[in-house]
Parts: sequence; structure tokens; C-alpha cells
Amino acid sequence: MSEPEAKDLLAERREKLDRLRESGTDPFPHDFPDREEIGAVVEAHGGLGAGEETDQVHTVAGRVVGKRGHGKVVFLDLRDQTGTIQVLAGSDRLPEESFEALDLVDLGDFVGATGRALATKRGELSLEASDWRMLAKSLRPPPDKFHGLEDVETRHRRRELDLIANEATREVFRVRTRTIAEIRRQLDDRGFFEVETPVLQPLYGGALARPFTTHHNALDREFYLRIATELYLKRCVVGGIEKVYEIGKDFRNEGVSPKHNPEFTMLEWYEAYADYEKTAADLEHLVAGVAEAVLGTTVVERDGESIDLAPPWERVTLRDAIFEVTGIDIEKERSLEGLAGAIGVEPEAGIGWGKLVDDLFSKRVEPTFVRPTFVIDYPVELSPFAKDHRSKEGVVERWEAFVAGMEIANSFTELNDPDEQRRRFEQQAAELAGGDEEAQPYDESFVEALEQGMPPTGGVGLGIDRLVMVLSGAPSVREVVLFPAMRD
Repeated sequence: MSEPEAKDLLAERREKLDRLRESGTDPFPHDFPDREEIGAVVEAHGGLGAGEETDQVHTVAGRVVGKRGHGKVVFLDLRDQTGTIQVLAGSDRLPEESFEALDLVDLGDFVGATGRALATKRGELSLEASDWRMLAKSLRPPPDKFHGLEDVETRHRRRELDLIANEATREVFRVRTRTIAEIRRQLDDRGFFEVETPVLQPLYGGALARPFTTHHNALDREFYLRIATELYLKRCVVGGIEKVYEIGKDFRNEGVSPKHNPEFTMLEWYEAYADYEKTAADLEHLVAGVAEAVLGTTVVERDGESIDLAPPWERVTLRDAIFEVTGIDIEKERSLEGLAGAIGVEPEAGIGWGKLVDDLFSKRVEPTFVRPTFVIDYPVELSPFAKDHRSKEGVVERWEAFVAGMEIANSFTELNDPDEQRRRFEQQAAELAGGDEEAQPYDESFVEALEQGMPPTGGVGLGIDRLVMVLSGAPSVREVVLFPAMRD
């Protein structure tokens, strides 16, 4: 559409708005009481045969997604979040002024209507309007006349247009809502206690990531948007909340990609007296249960492949996973120079051996895990909050869960030895001072909490956005976040 044509359309809608007001009609009334959901009306009369009429009167409201005129009859298709219904507005049923005012209705307007239910001769369920009312005049035309909005950039920047135009988008966010609700139900049923921890933190921690920084004027101090909820939740375990979880936003000042958004939603849970073997079993049953509740099946389709989320999931060590794909044995290449040589890269300033292992795994190995897989037993350098493996040197009891080529969850047998935690904090602080912006800063308050005593504990972080990507088949995190971060 050319710019002059667009201006003409906007001017035409403004002119209709003025005519409504001149006629004494409020184009933006305060409410519309006693309406019924369209889905309920459709369900109540789903058995009507072609040409069958009833004496049952209903009042509905919704956005006009279709308008057709045939002489003395106007057909409006109204849609709310539960469904769509046709409103049949005839000059023989409506007062003359009310029928003529239908000329002022455009696609995208919100309209309320009252009428008796019937099926047209073609068998389409309709309400024969005895009254109608403008509820909100749309001053801009809908995207592509509701036939679909395909431009990805516009869909992500103007999500309201995407939701208006695309049923598939609305379904993705219905899946997201049901997913979160089912996760809560399962954890609540298992006796977990939901809490809320600070988003603004005086010291960030719980992950290896670069934070967003802000300044609190009244306290005159720097704060950080949290990168994880881990350290506060483990302090809850110290305090006696033995099963605790939080679903909330985390923020990491990192690049964007199909799998990364600077703000994202995480579930973290911690259970006293559990370890990473128990959390693995719990996670695979949680995910399968969510899929069954939300989709009615544990099988999802992605890139033309069927993926079954039912347990048990495959398990492989990080060392074996890297060796199988790359031929590099990280247990033999324990120096930065040796590993860099094996990979064929030059060591970069501020990049340690652990970071190089992580980069090698994430770029070369992670995309190969299509079926649900736990990668277990990580080098201690990558896991400052995980407990040393009970029988293997140099690794910790940690797993990451992968589905459809991406990580969806992370878990530790949590480190609860305060002296060892202090030593690892010191090592991380040295790496931070050496230029690694994603290293973990030293947190004395957390060490002091551990000195109060924390029982053996298993913890899990599950990415809600990525789980929804798996369940919905979405190719990018931007498809499952309502308003993703975008460049100017």
C-alpha cells in the first residue's frame, strides 16, 4: 500500500469516528456487561442443522474480522479469544438508524451484538441481531485484512498485529500459559514452596554471565538485574524451606540469537536431600507430564522429525560427547594451549580452559542432540556451584538437558561445603579480574549462609522459553517471547 493510500484509509476511519460522535454515539464506551464468551455460544448450538432456528438470545462481543453486505442484510464476523461467530444484521430486525450505522463499522472495530441463535441455509451458526453497539473504533486498518501477517520483523516489533492476524501465534502463547500453569501444578502437588527473590541484587551470581547494571539513587549504590535466582533460593534451603522454587525473569547482558534473549523466564527448584541423579529423573518426568497435559502427547514435531519426550532420556558424559563428535579428549588436553591446539584456534586473552571447553561443546556438539539427552559430569572449571563427583577426579555432579539441538535445563548436586565454595569464589574472582566478564564475583554473604549449614541438595534450572519452543515447534526464542528485544 502506498503512503497516500494509507493516509486516505486513516482519514476515512477518522471521518467515521467523527460521524459516530455527531450522531450521539460514544465510540469508546466504558463497558459492555452481560456478554457471553463466543466459544460457549458456539458450543451450545453446535448441533443446529441448516435453516434451523431457536428462540435463545445471546449477547456477544468481539473484534470484527469479517464484514459482508447483501442489500438489506449485513454479515459481521466477531471474534473473541474463545472463538468466532457470524452476526446477521438485517434491516427488518434493526431500527433504521441502527442499521444505517453499520456503514460506519470497519474491520478491526470492536462490536457488541444481541440476537437469537440460528443456522443459515448454508448451515453456519449465526446470531440474528436485534441490537448492536460500537465498543471501540479501530482507527488503523488490520494487518493484511486478517489473511496473515508474514513479515517477521513486523511480527516481533508489533506483536499486537501478529496476535490479531495469526492464529498460530495466539496458539503459541496459549501453549506457553498452559505450560507454566502445569509446571506450577506439578511442583505444588509435590510439596514445593513457591517464593519470590530479588530482581535487583547488590551482587549478581548463580551463573557465568555478564549482568545489566543500574544505579539506585536513594541508596546511592549500584545494583544488578539478576542473572539467576540460585543463590537466594539456596539460602531458603539453609533456612529450612526444603523444597523451594521460583518462576521468574532473569537478565543477561549477552548477544541475541535464535536461542537467546537478554531477558528470559526460568524455573529454578531446589530439594534438600536430593542429588543430580534424582533431579534428572524428576526433570524428565516433569517435561513429559507437561507435554501430555498441554499437547495430549509426549511426541513433538520439529524440523520434520518426531521427538518423544517420554522418559527415560539418554545419558552421556561431557567427555564422551565431545570425543564422539570432534575426536578431542578433554581429559588428555588439560592445558589451555594444548586444547587450543587440538581445536585449531589461538588462545584469547581472558579465556580460560573451561571457557574453551564450553565454546567447543556449544558450537560443535550441542546441535547434535535432537532426542532428549542428559550430558553429565562436567569439569569443575565450568561449575563453581556444583559438588565434586563422588568417584571421578576433576569433574562435578552436574548435568545439562538437551532437546532439539538446544539446552533446556541445568542441574547440580549443589556444593554445600562453605570452605570449598569460598575457594571456588576466589578462583572465579581471579578470572573476573583477569578479563573474563562472565566469571562469578565473590559473594561472602552466600558463603556465610553455607556456614550455617545446608543439607545435601539437588537443584535444577529449566528455561521456560526454550521448553515452549520445543512444545510449540517454534524456530526462535523470539516466537515464544511476547515482546522480544530488538535493535533500533
